This record gives sequence, structure tokens and C-alpha cells, in this order.
Amino acid sequence: MKNLIWYLLLGTRGGETRAKILLAINKKPMNANQLATRLKLDYKTIQHHVKILTDNRLLAPINNGKYGAAYFISEEMKSLWKEFGKVWAQFGNNLGKSK
Repeated sequence: MKNLIWYLLLGTRGGETRAKILLAINKKPMNANQLATRLKLDYKTIQHHVKILTDNRLLAPINNGKYGAAYFISEEMKSLWKEFGKVWAQFGNNLGKSK
């Protein structure tokens, strides 16, 4: 799972957006619309990244597939939050700058 976090944040486009989603949801569970508003991103962009995070078991949805589904940090992600923090602390300010 540690390698997955590194890959999803640093090894693919959109890593910065996925990290911001995780940070926002860690503060307060939200649905895709709330995330789009909070992060000032397009709803479809949020849906795309939330699906990646959910498919990789980093987010846990309630009412998945339904409008207004709420997302929480998964138990697996909670156990790796320190690793995520290390990645974000080391690379967070530089994510998205190599585009």
C-alpha cells in the first residue's frame, strides 16, 4: 500500500488533486459536490479522482454510485496516514510543477 500512495501522488498526473482530496476528506467527510466547491475544481474532475481513490481503497464511500455519496478516509488509508504525511511533506509543494 505504501507504494500505491507514492504512485498515486507522484507517479501519475493528478497526484496533487488526489492529495488535496485526501486532506480535505480527512478534515471532514464530503460528497463530490462539496469537494468541488471546497477545492474550486470541476465536479467531473472530482468524480474522476474520487473514483481512482475509491477503486484503490484509499476512500470509503457511503451510498456509492448514488448522487450525494459521502466519502471518508478508508481504514487502510488511516493506517498509512503517516506515510501519506511524509510524501506530502516532502513533495507537496512541488506536485504539479513539472507539467
